[in-house]
Amino acid sequence: MDNILNNSDYGTGGLLLELSTVIGVIGGILAVGVGMVLKGAKLSALINPAAFLIIIAGTAACIFNAFPLDHIKKLPKLFALLFKKPQRMPKSELLTLFTNLSQLARREGLLALEPTLEEIQDAYLKNGLSMVIDGMDADLIADVLGLDIAQMEARHRAGAQIFSQAGSYAPTLGVLGAVVGLIAALGNLNDIEKLGHSIAAAFVATMLGIFTGYVIWNPFANKLKMISQEEAEFRRMMLEGILSIQAGDNPATVAAKLRVFVNQAEREKLDGDKEGSGNV
Repeated sequence: MDNILNNSDYGTGGLLLELSTVIGVIGGILAVGVGMVLKGAKLSALINPAAFLIIIAGTAACIFNAFPLDHIKKLPKLFALLFKKPQRMPKSELLTLFTNLSQLARREGLLALEPTLEEIQDAYLKNGLSMVIDGMDADLIADVLGLDIAQMEARHRAGAQIFSQAGSYAPTLGVLGAVVGLIAALGNLNDIEKLGHSIAAAFVATMLGIFTGYVIWNPFANKLKMISQEEAEFRRMMLEGILSIQAGDNPATVAAKLRVFVNQAEREKLDGDKEGSGNV
């Protein structure tokens, strides 16, 4: 039980790098950079401070206009979630944990679970087991813990929406940047060389807007939604286990209920472990 990790919202206890995010960002930059070179465009054309100002600062301004400051203050945490792999115990281990807890509760009573609370770091699981030990009604436990999951999902949706909105604002600002660039280009009609450079620079803003919107911000929003779904499913598995213990289910019944949350690979591993222990 000492391997239960402290999973706050989105499971932020992880220290491992989320490689998929790193690969995605670097891959997107390389795809555009190499594509420009293959098309004969110079990478130096991307060095356009005005375009970066319009897209990056403009997107930031839109976010400040769209969301309260309390939501925006969570951005550093949201970025950390995107680049840190959530570190939580495998569902197969959680299944084994609840099986052992149910066995202890049936053998010695619910009060026997109280000493184990000190070893549990996960606040959601600790709160649920505390309510069981205190003898609260199953319906009340289900309502309270279910509402906790619902509120967590609402907070997560609000965080993902920041990136989703940024993904919709950036491409539009890219068009705005192109218009601004073309206005400047119209002032160089008498100089063909300057006119060509001005038009090229105008479309840099469009490219940056589309790139940041569809390669970074919208995918980031999608990843946050998926992380939220995984955390919610993990907590629903905990909720089912907590209610099973409260109902006095035997370990086999608890295992059967929680098994539906475990993927096929982990199920096969569990079955293999059982067969191995039976052959000892």
